[in-house]
Amino acid sequence: MTRLVAALLLTAGGLLSSCTTVSEPADSTLAGATLLSGDGSGRGTATLSATGDTVTLTVDANGLPAGQHGTHLHAVGNCTRPDFKSAGGHLNPAGRQHGLENPAGSHLGDLPNLSIDDSGSGTLTIRLEGSWAELEPALFDDDGTAVVIHADPDDYRTDPSGNAGPRLACGIVTRN
Repeated sequence: MTRLVAALLLTAGGLLSSCTTVSEPADSTLAGATLLSGDGSGRGTATLSATGDTVTLTVDANGLPAGQHGTHLHAVGNCTRPDFKSAGGHLNPAGRQHGLENPAGSHLGDLPNLSIDDSGSGTLTIRLEGSWAELEPALFDDDGTAVVIHADPDDYRTDPSGNAGPRLACGIVTRN
């Protein structure tokens, strides 16, 4: 009887030790951009990551004036200094009007304002609408995409640009 109990305990212990814990998948960084100012100085990074069907954009900025700054995805992956006008208008593959407060809805390039503190730093994290499979073709079309930080806050209403003023920093989105 003692041998039977010992054998059962050893078998149970072996079975339990072979069990593994299933955990949520870690964030997968799929794309990113290095943000540069008009004089070529580094101003931070932007990363696109996904967990399941959720795509998140995180903008980590530094060396910018304190306050609120319009931040957008722009339709052209070109950041010619010093004014970054080469990045074109906002990324808007669905042809919607501008503005997070627009009653008709916003477009893909619309992002919340980036809040920069007195040290010149700030972080913006936002969940984008759509899965990576849905967003990737728009982000990586023939002319690419840029992340642009503007001098002024976006008013969330004015079409097509939100009255966000001149462009302070720009980064070309590239796949990892």
